[in-house]
Amino acid sequence: MINRRLLRHGGRAAAALLGAGACFLGGCATTAVNAEWTDPQFAGRSLRGERVLVVCDANDTAVRRICRDQLAAQVAAAGATPVSGPETADLTAGRPPANDKTLAAARRAGAKAILAATVAPDATVVSGGSGISFGVGGFGGSGGGVSGGGVGVGIPIGGGQVETAYGANIGLTDVATVRLMWTSKVTAPPSRNINGQLGEIAKVGIGAARSAGFF
Repeated sequence: MINRRLLRHGGRAAAALLGAGACFLGGCATTAVNAEWTDPQFAGRSLRGERVLVVCDANDTAVRRICRDQLAAQVAAAGATPVSGPETADLTAGRPPANDKTLAAARRAGAKAILAATVAPDATVVSGGSGISFGVGGFGGSGGGVSGGGVGVGIPIGGGQVETAYGANIGLTDVATVRLMWTSKVTAPPSRNINGQLGEIAKVGIGAARSAGFF
């Protein structure tokens, strides 16, 4: 009886994952804010006209730099002045509050806040052949950020196309108090165009921060 229940539960879980994969493949998913939190003490605080240190943390150097450039462009469009630390500093997002190295760079640059993002693959979809296969992964960072495992469902593919969905944990830290003011998780639908995904993540993420009153 127990085994049958487990099998039924496993079947429902697999069906749910397959449904999610089909949604990705069908294009019904869009870049979106999946979770968001604001410290009430900083609600409505505007950073327009202020200097903001932009930091991206990712395992891949190209992803890290693309993320930083895209976020900096969105910060500038929102009315603040994006700044970055020296290339040799290798600043990381770390865990809130900001780590000492990043905080020191922000103070040297005269930044009022740190905009830090940890970027990583959030899901992988393989399409084509006789079926689909996909997995949901956790976040990881080069600076000791959040990390985790994942779950997945596999079906014989026979030569499929792999697409990865990226996600980002984005946060704003107040430099003066070293307190996390706002944070969100943003994910994009699977695509082979990583530049495009990171651009959408930056746009949606800063849009959410603007809606929260920070820009």
